[in-house]
Amino acid sequence: MKSRPRAGFTVVEMIVVIAIITVLIAILLPAVGKARDAARVMQSHGNLRNLAVANDSYAQDWSDRQFTACPDDAGIVGGVGVQYGELIGCMGQQLCGYDANGALWGWWCGANLCGGSCGYPGDACYWNACFRYCFVPQQLDEPGFFGAFRLPTVKAFNSYVGDRWYDPIFWAPKDVFPLRIAEDFFDYPGEFTPYRPSNTNSQVIAYSSYVWSPAAMWNPEVFAHCGLEIPFGDEAPPGCFRSPSVGQCRFPDLKTRMIEHHWLQNTESEANPTFAGNDRSWLFSQGYNSTPVCLFFDGSVRIKGVREAMDADARCRVADGNQTELCHCPDGGDDSGRERGLWSRAYLNEISTDHHLGGYGATSAYDTLVGTGFHIATTNGIRGRDFLSSEG
Repeated sequence: MKSRPRAGFTVVEMIVVIAIITVLIAILLPAVGKARDAARVMQSHGNLRNLAVANDSYAQDWSDRQFTACPDDAGIVGGVGVQYGELIGCMGQQLCGYDANGALWGWWCGANLCGGSCGYPGDACYWNACFRYCFVPQQLDEPGFFGAFRLPTVKAFNSYVGDRWYDPIFWAPKDVFPLRIAEDFFDYPGEFTPYRPSNTNSQVIAYSSYVWSPAAMWNPEVFAHCGLEIPFGDEAPPGCFRSPSVGQCRFPDLKTRMIEHHWLQNTESEANPTFAGNDRSWLFSQGYNSTPVCLFFDGSVRIKGVREAMDADARCRVADGNQTELCHCPDGGDDSGRERGLWSRAYLNEISTDHHLGGYGATSAYDTLVGTGFHIATTNGIRGRDFLSSEG
């Protein structure tokens, strides 16, 4: 008997099958990518919901107050940390946590009333720099990217989360640069260490993806719509460093409490070419199409866009121009110092000497359309609002 030849695919059939598979992959990959991106965004929503609980717990322990790292009466000495320690008292230090060997890490601001150096590192210049960069809500000099508003990971607040600087809740899954650093520390046994677990000769720190609104950390009078009260120097109001109570928020569904500090949605490129160092991320305010995930004072978590914030500010400025009799400042003379929009241009001038369109970080922005101070410099601080609608 003759054996029958085995049936097989022809070359044409193979080409057709490969083409079909290729088309299916081309169709499915974008869908898979979108699903993965949506899952990461939802995880960021979840992180902020948990941080909302932590903020509420902090407020319950501290008379309904917003987080602060400054003494309430620091305005008496014009916001100079070392003078406070020489004339008033020894302030609480900004601690990061204990490492696995029991060493305590933190930023220190000592002086004579702290018993001299008290073992704190550095001299008065070091202490003053620490106070300006890590204690006050936001530094008031170029470029103003730092301050306590960026430090929800410190021990004074992380004790309401998980007692660790490197708790995953502080990092958004799309925040590439800081997450690359932070991930190495997630399993570290101590509360904090500045050294990579794999290389104890290399110091590196990752800062949280989420930041408070510095405007809502200052006394609301600092950002009054009738003019900015500079919280440093001889003219500083005595109570300007006292953080407000949450109950002072007049628009809880419109005032942001914490947001993603970096531009994570609708990005045009991974890194900002004008930034150097370990974290070269774009800021949330540096892209017109940026849409950060935001936690509001009413506890809601929503995605709100830079474009929407800028549009709301423009509408508010037009309305102010049409209703000057309702917005007149009795001590403002010609009202030249009055803020007519949703954020303080005068404050942004203080944190950036070369700002563009009155925007936070706008000197190194991606495009020329963007210029916003929402969340950062909200007019009237915690009493103000960042949007005109809670939809979205």
